Amino acid sequence: MTKTYVLDTNVLLHNPNALFAFQDNEVVIPLAVIEEIDNQKRRQDEVGRNARTASQILDGLRSQGCLSEGVNLPRGGMLRIELNHQDLIDYPDGLEAHKPDNRILAVASNLMKEGKNLVILVTKDLNLRIKADVFGLPAEDFYNDRVDYHQLHTGVGEFYCSTEEMSAFFQQGKLRMENGRQGYPNQMFILTNPCGPSQSALARLFRGTLWPLMHGDSINWGVRALNKEQRFAFELLLNDDIKVATLVGRAGTGKTLLALAAGLEKVLEQKIYHRMLITRPVIPMGDDLGFLPGTKEDKLRPWMQPIYDNLEFLMKDCSEPSEEVNELLQRGLVELEALTYIRGRTIPKSYILCDEAQNLSPHMIKTLITRVGKGSKIVFTGDPEQIDHPYLDESSNGLTYLVEKLKGEEITGHITLVKGERSRVAELCATLL
Repeated sequence: MTKTYVLDTNVLLHNPNALFAFQDNEVVIPLAVIEEIDNQKRRQDEVGRNARTASQILDGLRSQGCLSEGVNLPRGGMLRIELNHQDLIDYPDGLEAHKPDNRILAVASNLMKEGKNLVILVTKDLNLRIKADVFGLPAEDFYNDRVDYHQLHTGVGEFYCSTEEMSAFFQQGKLRMENGRQGYPNQMFILTNPCGPSQSALARLFRGTLWPLMHGDSINWGVRALNKEQRFAFELLLNDDIKVATLVGRAGTGKTLLALAAGLEKVLEQKIYHRMLITRPVIPMGDDLGFLPGTKEDKLRPWMQPIYDNLEFLMKDCSEPSEEVNELLQRGLVELEALTYIRGRTIPKSYILCDEAQNLSPHMIKTLITRVGKGSKIVFTGDPEQIDHPYLDESSNGLTYLVEKLKGEEITGHITLVKGERSRVAELCATLL
């Protein structure tokens, strides 16, 4: 049965290619959506770029025919811009008839009254989905790039060994996974022997074989792993064959500190990479402060302050930690960059850290990760339960999407950190609040 999907503006601002995600069904874009996209096209951020991209896609489809009458989409289905069906519906008192959201709701509602197809409103606006439900109209979020966060790959598994297998692992320094037992490349395992002596071991899976950790107990810029998940994290961060590492965890679990310590070790001590490039999305928590004065560095400083704090902590043995950090920045060994300026660049021979990656959309993650040049490694850290982006949640953000999509690749690895090490106060409140 063919369905009619009416798209809200925020779906296209989140992912302009959403137009092509509805298979052989009909996609309807109300004229109010075109107007809203036009209002966003001058923005100099990801929303503005997505607005311009959506307009370019629609302009390209004009060669197929009249958009108001409908054109065929390359992957099947049909798209049309709806000029009719915007007559007022029976709005309850208090709803403004000419508000864009309500105009979109009117189009979907009147198409449903026609009864030709099942009509579904697709929007990332929770309140619009609630209003649609009040009018008896089916409404959904855009699920094409969503993953089940509660079933997200943790990067850690348990391996129950016999006494013979445990002995072989310690004696030979490896253990082949057999008897149908499987895992993902670079997945970490806790080996236990439930029936024999009380023994356990930590291992990394690679090409069907479990290997002991090589870097888990290392000390990097004075930082030693405090729990098994942090040991696993160091194993990923310090392995030069793993080009993409993702660390997910609540506040205080050490994601950023571990990634920075490993980066300094690789850049300054081992000299594997020429520099460490650090970036994070510029999305405020709460009210925005507006435009900030000064140079690019001055403008970035408030957003990058957590990075400065961690770097100064790592330099605590120096007489002047802040001066040491500034020297690294001046020498180009550490570079702080806004995501705005990443597009179009190629970044070779660098250790790249993207902090607070849960505030990136899947499209933004793709934009960043495709900047990685030869000889570079990229690390993403974030907490999907602390998202400040208005149209992302724990299941639709780019970090969880990246973890799920790359978990089967040999050059990637992931760890979910679970134990807070910042302080008892931080751990208690992260758990209870």
